[in-house]
This record gives sequence, C-alpha cells and structure tokens, in this order.
Amino acid sequence: MSTNNPNVRIERDTMGPMEVPADAYYGASTQRAVLNFPISRERFPRRFIRAIALIKHAAARVNADLGLLDKRLADAIARAATEVADGKLDAHFVVDIYQTGSGTSTNTNANEVIANRATELLGGQRGARLVHPNDHVNMGQSSNDVIPTAIHLSAAMAIKEDLVPALQELQRALRAKSQEFWPIIKTGRTHLQDATPIRLGQEFLGYAGQAERAVRRLGHAQDELSEVPLGGTAVGTGINTHPQFAGRVCALLSELTGVSVRETENHFQAQSTLDALVETSGVLRTVSISLYKIANDIRWLGTGPRAGIGELSLPEVQPGSSIMPGKINPVITESLIQAVAQVIGNDAVVVQAGQGSFFELNVMMPVAAHNLLGSISLLAASARNFTQQCVVGLQATEQGPKMLEQGLMLTTALVPAVGYDAAAAIAKEAARTGRTIREVAREKTKLTEAQLNEALDPEKMVIPGLGGGPAGG
Repeated sequence: MSTNNPNVRIERDTMGPMEVPADAYYGASTQRAVLNFPISRERFPRRFIRAIALIKHAAARVNADLGLLDKRLADAIARAATEVADGKLDAHFVVDIYQTGSGTSTNTNANEVIANRATELLGGQRGARLVHPNDHVNMGQSSNDVIPTAIHLSAAMAIKEDLVPALQELQRALRAKSQEFWPIIKTGRTHLQDATPIRLGQEFLGYAGQAERAVRRLGHAQDELSEVPLGGTAVGTGINTHPQFAGRVCALLSELTGVSVRETENHFQAQSTLDALVETSGVLRTVSISLYKIANDIRWLGTGPRAGIGELSLPEVQPGSSIMPGKINPVITESLIQAVAQVIGNDAVVVQAGQGSFFELNVMMPVAAHNLLGSISLLAASARNFTQQCVVGLQATEQGPKMLEQGLMLTTALVPAVGYDAAAAIAKEAARTGRTIREVAREKTKLTEAQLNEALDPEKMVIPGLGGGPAGG
C-alpha cells in the first residue's frame, strides 16, 4: 500500500498497512480505533493521560535497570513519555471513551505516540519504528494491567491535588463562619418544624465537621487506590514480565507523583474487578451528599428576603430574573446542587461498570474512568466555587434572634419544673393564641418571673445540661 497524498502516511500493525494523518504521532492501530468508535467526542481526561504516560516513563527506566531494554531506547521513551505527561502531545490522544472495554485502544494510542516521538528523538521519522510500540514501550505490560493502574493513579492524584485541598478550604471557611456566628442564637429546626434554640455557629460547626469527615473518607479511598494491578499483564499471572518489574515501577511512580502506589498482593482480584473504583465512587457520592446538605441548608436559611426564613444573607453575584427587577437568587448553591446530581449519576455508571467484570477482566474500564475522574473534578471545582463565591461572603441577619422569643419549643426548658404534659399544653395555647411561651407560662404556672427568666434563658439552652427535660425530635 502506498500513497501520493501528502496529508497522510502509511503505518503498519499486525493487520497490515493503514493510512494515518501525516502529522499524527499515533499509528495504524490507533487509526483503526478512531474509525471503529465514532461514538462521541469524549476522550480520556488530561489527568489520565498524565498517569498512563508516567507509567510508560517508569516502565522504560525500570526495564533498562533490569537489563531488559537498551538504555538508549529507554532514555528516548522516558523523554517522550515525559512530554506526554506534560500535555505536549494531548492532541494525538484521539480514541473515544466508548471503545474496547479494557481500554486497549488507549493503551495502544499511548504506546504508538510515545514510540513515534521517541523515534524522532533518536533521529528517525515517524513510522520508522526505531522504537517499537509493543516490544519497547509496552515491555512487561498489558492493557489489562496498565489501564486499571492508570485509573487508580490518576484518581489518587486528582483526589490529593484537587479535591482534598478544595474540601479543606471549604472546611476552613465554614469553621471561620462558625466562630463569626457563634454569638447568634436562633430557633433550631427538626422535621422542618421549630425546635429548641441553637447557635447559628453550632449549625456551621456541623457543616465544617461534614467537610472534615469528607477529607477523612477520601483518605480511605486513597489507600484503596494505592493498590494497583500492574505486573499481572494479561490475566494476572504476570506472563512476560520480570518478577521485580511491578514493584520497582510502583516505587518510582510513588517518587514521581508523591502519591502512594504499591503492587497488589493478589493480582487476580485486582485485575478482574473494579472493586476499588466502585468503593471510591461511593465515597465521592457520600462527599457529594454532604455538600448537598450544606448548600441546601444555606439556600433555605437565605430564603426571602421578606417572605422566607431570611436568617442568612447570601452574596449577590448576579441578577436573578429577566422579568423581576432586583431579584437575587442563590445561584452558587444551585450550581453545587446540580453538580451533586451529576456525581450521583456518575456513581451509578461506575457501579454498573463494576458489574462488567467477567472471569479475568473487567470490560467497562474506560467509562468507569471517565465518570470517576469526572466526579472528582466536578466536586473539586464546585466545592471551591461554593467556598469562594458563597460561604466566605455569608452574613447573618437579625431575623434568627428576632424570632427566638416566638419559638414554641422554648417550652422544653419548662419540663423539669412543670412536667411534659403541662409544658405541651402551654405550647399549644401559645400556638393557638399567637402569644409567647413566656406569656402563657406566666399565666398558667406558679413560676416566678425570676424562675421564668432562668428557665427560658436561650444561652442555657444551647449547651448540654439538665436545665430542660426530655423532648421529642
């Protein structure tokens, strides 16, 4: 097969010659995948490409150290892989996410790009195969262990570098608001109904605790992701790989990335399942639900400003209506809530992908990677935006303290003195007449004004103690 078209060149693989774009670093097998999977415009994200390139870089160096690969070739591969890791050749990663379930086409894409670039670095032309994509770049590897390892590595890096810092920033902002709002006592709410008093700062302390525990849960996910199947090659047996290869590559990857990477002790479970990814996605779903609760509470506390709860004033970031002048909407919280919905949907895909494990291999790895990495990126970006454009600018209004004396559940503090039934009757009378608990209790009990002031002191109701009796939730 030959061509006179200056826009293409001929590359070959085991199926024969194939025309590829003249300026492409990929080869024949990648081009076949481009033609086979014209499904979407979705591609593996930058973080994944970086991870797979780092694996190829480390593999070349280790194979050279083991005496299996000529040092000159290994150095060229490592240099080319570094260029890929740095994003210089992203345009040449052209295979659709919806491809072969093992991600073989993308592993091949990486092998061919790195091989052709390494060939150039050695003075050859693209397609000359001075560096072979399979014999050299893929030495000691299989798509079946490289792709899941790249997913683990890229997810672990994304969590460490993006999501954890974003949640820590949110946690600090929420704790700062907790301290700022600590003097403000307002009516608590359970079942969306008035409950006993609470400090606004205590509510925000709860939100900060959710963010803090989200980071803790992600730590467990990071530990699960650190165990990788590299070294199992085709089915977990490690055929065609040096016994020390995986351990040495993992050590080098840990050094290169600052992320803990270790060879699994059981290649057969690691390579035939996506269990660690399913668990990680579950943690991301939990984190997203925490963020939903925080964002939803804040937007509800900011409802109004006159016909709603109105205890918080949210930052005004843009006009809220094309027809109602002056209307301001809680758009930052709405943005985060929509991101949460997407993460929950992504998790459903990862769960389904986890069920695509048959015998020695999972065959839904690309879509699992796409959704898992998408969730991490989305949560990190939306959490950071929520922190910067909403939380740090929150202000408390006078509405919470103003309505505190009207709260019917202040009667809880009267239970030790008058009993549950009498306190309930006071609450019902106050609700029926529109009077306060203090006013009805003054009329219906023998408590002195000093005793009422002592019992109905909000400051004493927001700390643990026996000033009040048991109350329903």
